[in-house]
Amino acid sequence: MPHDYLIIGAGPAGLQLAALLERDGHDYAVLERGAGPGTFFTRFPRHRQLISINKVHTGYRDPELRLRMDWNSLLSDDPDLLFTRYSERYFPQADDLVRYLSDFASATGVQVHYDTEIVRISRDDDGFTAVDHRGRSWRARRLVVATGVSRLYVPPIPGIETAEHYDTFETAPASFADQQVLVIGKGNSGFETAEALMEKAAVIHVAGPHSVKMAWQTHYVGHLRAVNNNFLDTYQLKSQNSVLDGIVESIERQGDGRYRVMFRYARTVEALRELFYDRVIVCTGFRFDASVFDDDCRPALVINDRFPEQTPAYESTTVPGLYFAGTLTQQRDFKKSTSGFIHGFRYGVRALYRILITRYHGETWPAEKLEPAPDVISDAIITRVNRSSALWQQFGVLGDVVTVDGAIALYQEEVPVAYTADGGLGDARHRFVITLEYGPDHDKGDPFDISVPRVVENDAANAHDASYLHPVVRYYRDGAMAGVHHLAENLDNQWNLPAVHQQPLAVFVKECLADAG
Repeated sequence: MPHDYLIIGAGPAGLQLAALLERDGHDYAVLERGAGPGTFFTRFPRHRQLISINKVHTGYRDPELRLRMDWNSLLSDDPDLLFTRYSERYFPQADDLVRYLSDFASATGVQVHYDTEIVRISRDDDGFTAVDHRGRSWRARRLVVATGVSRLYVPPIPGIETAEHYDTFETAPASFADQQVLVIGKGNSGFETAEALMEKAAVIHVAGPHSVKMAWQTHYVGHLRAVNNNFLDTYQLKSQNSVLDGIVESIERQGDGRYRVMFRYARTVEALRELFYDRVIVCTGFRFDASVFDDDCRPALVINDRFPEQTPAYESTTVPGLYFAGTLTQQRDFKKSTSGFIHGFRYGVRALYRILITRYHGETWPAEKLEPAPDVISDAIITRVNRSSALWQQFGVLGDVVTVDGAIALYQEEVPVAYTADGGLGDARHRFVITLEYGPDHDKGDPFDISVPRVVENDAANAHDASYLHPVVRYYRDGAMAGVHHLAENLDNQWNLPAVHQQPLAVFVKECLADAG
């Protein structure tokens, strides 16, 4: 008999979804090619330090608020099943995460079949068939792929196959002593690698076609993190290291083992230059591996074929019944929010679970009933934005939804904004969608430049231009947006605002409902 669900991959996302299915008694199986959970993190990052925040001491007692600063814990009903119990380090080691995932799998009782590598996936009218490396077939009505981006993304550069790659190169810094090294890729893996080699290598160049973007400026945590940016300091202080802006045209391995690289600069008069290196390391990120899918069920790929294209319900746009969980869902908010990271996709996985039980098991999205009065609705909104970790972490992606229908108001938490807009919650006469968002130009200026004015805290009238994270309430009438209200912040980045600042929200809600008759 087929399962209701097959989950491919026992990483953080696969375990999170399996734990929810297990808790509520659904039929599923998890297939994992490795010998235990979190196989990806047994190898990556190569230098073993995570860039996900692990803040153990927050000063908060509220577990929901603590999750805002805990980027590695999965969501669980067990208050003790937290990653913060596995490491005190602010940037922990990958091995600590592997230990945590193993204990999470055991504590939640998830059904995982390890050492089961899927080599082929096909589809027919009854669902999906996954064939493992031993020839065993696994059947399911629906398939959830949570494999992550498991293959190195290799740009189409002539000769790149002769270079060393991030996933396999020898990381021991001593082997790079007195050598000239080119690192291709300006992301965290590239700078992580460059930083590890600085003490030994004679010269290091980090090259790429795009400008370096800092996470502290863009608020996208996949951009270069400060913990990896010491290399920039050595470059700007003229310490034999450089950042090259432009395109690697070709790589040629010469007879003496060195590399001849043709590089096209983006910002110099002499555009094309011949450069020579002892070592070249490709650190250009990862991509989704779709090779196991038969042609009739291979999902459409986007963003240089690195990610499967998905609907607002995390379903393949071309293969019905094929869903995605985890870092693969960053296709929906690529380089804008946090779906590529545990602290983001753990909430996306919970949303996917709610979508599945709504679609296939006759359930409805969890909701709390409210009195449909403006002050009650506004109080509920302010209470949630002051506490929610999901809206905080999945800014602009997940939203709370208040639906008003006659004498009833329903408050539904953590719904994908695009899913709501796509009709996932059904039709409604009056609907408010609440998100946390940064202002429109939050990534343009230097946030540390005190000569640049900013919107004053508690200035509700001008909050829409604020560059900081703040609540946004959008009103929809019969599916069409009919009003927007921005709440100001206070100095604690909270919204426990005085009545004079809360009042505009209640007035906004009242006017929306009154205007609609």
